[in-house]
Amino acid sequence: MARRRLLLLLKPFDVFPAITTPNHNNNALSAAVKNTPSSKVLSYLNDRRMVHKEAINFCQNILRKKFVDWKPVFRSDLSQPIRDVDLVITVGGDGTLLQGSHFIDDSVPVLGVNSDPTQVKEVEEYSNEFDATRSTGYLCAATVKNFEQILDDILEDRSGPSELSRMSIRINSELLPTYALNDILIAHPCPAAASRFSFRIRKDGLSCSSLVNCRSSGLRISTATGSTAAMHSAGGFSMPILSKDLQYIVREPILPKAADSSLMHRTVKFDESLHTTWFCKEGLIYIDGAHTVYSIEHQDIVELSSQAPILKVFLPRHLLK
Repeated sequence: MARRRLLLLLKPFDVFPAITTPNHNNNALSAAVKNTPSSKVLSYLNDRRMVHKEAINFCQNILRKKFVDWKPVFRSDLSQPIRDVDLVITVGGDGTLLQGSHFIDDSVPVLGVNSDPTQVKEVEEYSNEFDATRSTGYLCAATVKNFEQILDDILEDRSGPSELSRMSIRINSELLPTYALNDILIAHPCPAAASRFSFRIRKDGLSCSSLVNCRSSGLRISTATGSTAAMHSAGGFSMPILSKDLQYIVREPILPKAADSSLMHRTVKFDESLHTTWFCKEGLIYIDGAHTVYSIEHQDIVELSSQAPILKVFLPRHLLK
């Protein structure tokens, strides 16, 4: 069996600057926690940081025992496409996997490790004080508890990845270099300002829906993968994870009485595309959250479709049932 090449893509563990100063130590942290009104929050955040750091160390120790070549990279240091590896392992949560997906083509599979899973007892204990929810890890098939077994299954070809649909984005017919795995949001840069745009669905270059003119808080479009995230929170519905359709919803539309509200939320089939014309002086396209953003201007046309390279992901088994 040929020696596999792996990339370990890591969420940074020093992500809470209030408690991770360059000269901090356990005594200093204890003093800070003791003298701060939000002591439980600080202690909770520091515990999260340590759990994540220990998960990174655990995964690295497992890899040292395997017949593989590997190197660690923090996700914030990614700047070039990921090539010449047989597997990418992300250690963090869905955000790390999403951010990494922008650098991965359809040839390299991904395994997500949820380094900091939510602890039910902890959520219940702190429910009257703050939200103690940790990482959801919806797309992560592994935790430290099963990482070695899942990795062995992959290395010995007992397990294969699923193919997740992604979304392509064109601005004035120019294809953007990144694809959305989860969703995109088209909106005015100021959250309090109205977004003005029109849109319609096209198929084979022809219109197959009415033109919709909107004033709203923006337009959100998701893949099947993203349909359980912000789309679902906004009133959308969950789609089968392997579906190739898209789903859109107009956020907080200002509806004239004659408007057809059914056009504010619907699906876009795999062989269709959504064409949006922007009518504000400025606008932004957020791709899979806030890390990847593109600017648009008055009368720019944004075209969205499922005609994009898939992403190979080793998914939790329950998502495939």
